Amino acid sequence: MRANEQLVQLVAGSPLGRLLGLQLEKCAEDDVSIRLPYRDEVTTAGDLVHGGAIAALVDTAATAVAWSGVEDAAGHRGTTVGFSLNFLEGARAQDVVARARIVRRGRSLTICDVEVTAADGSQVARALVTYKLDRA
Repeated sequence: MRANEQLVQLVAGSPLGRLLGLQLEKCAEDDVSIRLPYRDEVTTAGDLVHGGAIAALVDTAATAVAWSGVEDAAGHRGTTVGFSLNFLEGARAQDVVARARIVRRGRSLTICDVEVTAADGSQVARALVTYKLDRA
């Protein structure tokens, strides 16, 4: 496993990631996909996937893609500093996948585009996330 894939696995496998059941689907530098499996614990009314669970998925995917280009994790620290999320359509009784891609890497700020789709292919949400990643 490449160093950046190990970092992304750690992000997806964080305590919140484990609680949500997140699964890393794709890990390439600047392109990461993470799945939120459908289950009753991540729903709101009926079988609708909760917006908060989707927001957590988006933030996790953006964090993972920001770290995907880092080889020396011990020498860095990071945090989400900005987050704009638009919900486009509800996801009912199905998995959702967040695909995060880098728009721009600066010296300390990384801009990430995150698209969330449902298993049926419908667009569920779109987000622009700003992540601060710099040397410790």
